[in-house]
Amino acid sequence: MTVRSNSVGEQPRASEDGWYTRTPEEVAAAFGVDPALGLSAARAAQLLDAHGPNSLPEEKRPAAWRRFLAQYRSYMQIVLVAAAVVSLLIQEWTTAVLLIVLTLLNAVVGLRQEGKAESAMNALQSMMEATARVRRDGTEAEIPAEQLVVGDIVLIAAGDQVAADGRIIEASALQIDESALTGESVPAAKDADTLAGPLPAPGDRTNMAFMNTPVTHGSGVLVITGTGAATEVGKISGMLSATEKEVPPLTRELDSLTLWITGAAALTMIVMFALGRHRDQAWDVLFVSAVSLAIAAIPEALPTVTQAILSVGSLNLAKRNAIVKELPSVETLAFTSAINSDKTGTLTMNQMTAVEVVSPTDRYTVSGTGYGLTGKVHHAAGSSAGIEDAILPYVVASDAKLVDGEVVGDPTEGALLVLAHKAGLDIDATRESLPRLATLPFDPDYKLMATFNRAVDASGRQVVRCFVKGAVPAVVARAATALAAGETIPWDAELIARAEAQTRRMGGEGHRVMAAATRDLDPAGFDPDGDLLAYLTELRMNSLVGMVDPPREDAKAAVAGARAGHIRVRMVTGDDVTTGAAIARQLGIPGEAVLGADFAAMSEDEQLARIDGIGVVGRVAPEHKVLLANTLKKKGEVVAMTGDGVNDAPAIKAADIGIAMGSGTDVAKNAGRMILSDDRFATIVYAVEQGRRIYDNLTKYIRFVLLLLVTFVLTFLGATVFNIAAGEPFTPPQVLWIHFVVNASFGFALGFDRESPGLMRRRPRPRGESVLTRPVLVTVGIGGLAITVLLLGLIKLGQAHFDSAETGQSIAFTAFALCLIVAAFECRSETDSVLTASTFDSRQLNWVALAQFVLAVLVTQMDGFRRILGTTEINARQFGWALLAALALLLVWELGKFLARRSRGT
Repeated sequence: MTVRSNSVGEQPRASEDGWYTRTPEEVAAAFGVDPALGLSAARAAQLLDAHGPNSLPEEKRPAAWRRFLAQYRSYMQIVLVAAAVVSLLIQEWTTAVLLIVLTLLNAVVGLRQEGKAESAMNALQSMMEATARVRRDGTEAEIPAEQLVVGDIVLIAAGDQVAADGRIIEASALQIDESALTGESVPAAKDADTLAGPLPAPGDRTNMAFMNTPVTHGSGVLVITGTGAATEVGKISGMLSATEKEVPPLTRELDSLTLWITGAAALTMIVMFALGRHRDQAWDVLFVSAVSLAIAAIPEALPTVTQAILSVGSLNLAKRNAIVKELPSVETLAFTSAINSDKTGTLTMNQMTAVEVVSPTDRYTVSGTGYGLTGKVHHAAGSSAGIEDAILPYVVASDAKLVDGEVVGDPTEGALLVLAHKAGLDIDATRESLPRLATLPFDPDYKLMATFNRAVDASGRQVVRCFVKGAVPAVVARAATALAAGETIPWDAELIARAEAQTRRMGGEGHRVMAAATRDLDPAGFDPDGDLLAYLTELRMNSLVGMVDPPREDAKAAVAGARAGHIRVRMVTGDDVTTGAAIARQLGIPGEAVLGADFAAMSEDEQLARIDGIGVVGRVAPEHKVLLANTLKKKGEVVAMTGDGVNDAPAIKAADIGIAMGSGTDVAKNAGRMILSDDRFATIVYAVEQGRRIYDNLTKYIRFVLLLLVTFVLTFLGATVFNIAAGEPFTPPQVLWIHFVVNASFGFALGFDRESPGLMRRRPRPRGESVLTRPVLVTVGIGGLAITVLLLGLIKLGQAHFDSAETGQSIAFTAFALCLIVAAFECRSETDSVLTASTFDSRQLNWVALAQFVLAVLVTQMDGFRRILGTTEINARQFGWALLAALALLLVWELGKFLARRSRGT
């Protein structure tokens, strides 16, 4: 072979890495390498120095101090720090220390959660710790995989891991498991034949081998065409680094809430200062009032309560095998409206199962799923007494084994052995009775496997019996007779047409169909070292077998549950669309089935128009999965993406909630926000249900805290405008008491409330819809205004009737706590009345309400509380005024709910 050398700095490239279109000789010439000799050590060293090692770029984490400071980017943290600084300037030491401690607590919690998520790119890097067998300077050597360069001649065999992308130039019965890269559920057959046409998906490039895929059968030789970032895995690494994770909805909501409240507080401060100076109030008095307002307006307890609610929710999910890596992902589940699920291993068992056997005259169905040995063979049609003759070739022409109920070897052969076990065959005894003389391994060229065994025919004569199994067209084309009820009959046009019809039927049902045949040879004319393929003529057809990767038993119910919750499930698979569509029908997933490449070829407008009608996307590449997720997000959907392979990682990261399988690759698990340790689709639906419950409870608390903040702002503003209590209706200690004793305790009670009735029958919240909906704003606006009027009225009442502003403030402070008890019960529902028995079905809320009522009495009756909070003692009559205010709020709120129900027609 004549070869030419390229300059060191030049890296040969075909259009779009189209090495699959070139012959082995052309590929070798392009890299200037003789396959028999390999690269020289000097040439390899030059290429390694020029192009770098065969490794993926490592994602560097920022320094610890930078990650800690990054926790202070949130609006809530910024406002808390600002309030602490102002408190220090006016010497409110206790308040300042408390606020600083709060910011540190929030930062530590956030940093801890961030630390739990490892880098997906670094996981890819860890997969590179391998070696490779190469030819260099005419000899074979084993080198670290990272030292491979383009042009290297690499030898691979069963058990090896492909260390870089390469063009196959020699192959002997070569099969490679590419499931982590392509999603294909069975190993891909490989050969050295040249392909033509536009760039196919990786799974269709049968003359290429890809980095980090294990060789399951046979051997081969390849020319390395891409290393490191230039490989298919490297492209996925680039997609991972370019894909930004979505900001969770709740984080956006809290940021928005903080900005609105801060703006309202700032406006109130301006009014306070303007009116205060107009009234000649001292600057230090105004600063104290301003700090009191700042502390009142900032929901200091909100981050802590929210973190606690999400943390407990994540623990509950973990108990059900859904491990959440980032707390905000818990509430993202509540918004999920579309689930793009990988087929193999998630919706299906990832265990091939023989479900049907068809002989020339009989048909059998097989029960049981996966590699479990339970199940039976049922004779569905025909007249044969047994199935042994039909399935014997699948047992003999096989290298797999069943060991303690586990399959060792090729998964397809394992499924056929399970079939034989269900049929009652003693596999070991059968193989021992038929000693193997020679083997023709499976090859993609002739698409079958055959063994030649010593046997005895029906007349007692010694023969060499050839057992064949393989693709239906390959076996049928070599047949001349058929075995029917123990008799040999002609393989005529009628039987051929029947076999073709059965193959089409089973294929349409998503089955992978194989055929089996036999032939008896004269031992005198058999040469085990000769051309074994030449003996495979005039075969006797035994049977067809249909196999399928069956749906998980609970997946169908889970899909139905998702649809009942208005969540659209789509299947994305590396398998062909026919298989995907058949499984989708069994699971109840509606919609048409399209190829990933066909979907990608559509215009953006066509993608958006057709996406609602698509239920299955087959033959997907990693970029197709990302495109599907992004298209749904453009439609306003909140997308969950499941997967287990390297090829799933970019889409998992791009989705709103990426879900990796516990049995999947580290790359997928590190790219996701949630891991399913049991790989069950049903767990996803359960997680969504729990996410809805948690978010629904969070919205109850957010309604409550919004009411509290609106009340504080309006009360301080009203006190300033009407010159009540010198513009400071409550002192900083009183404000902090309301926030951390009253607000926080009710926050926990509401956050862990019972699930609202009919929660999973509601539609998911639309993407971008704010928690500050019109009904919520009206509720907190009217409720906050009502409480403000009541509190300011009580302060004025104290001044007018009890000759003491302090007494009025103490009555108002007590009334505020009692009003918040009412508000906590009312905030459980936007429209349902609290005047029902179900109001008290939350034990924790009942206990908190009782405790708060007791505390509302004690804060003015116990000397210790009075000293800390600056309250004065009030009598029973004065407490009655506070209780009356709470009853007034109850009437106003119930009237509002009644009108809301009337307007909604409920």
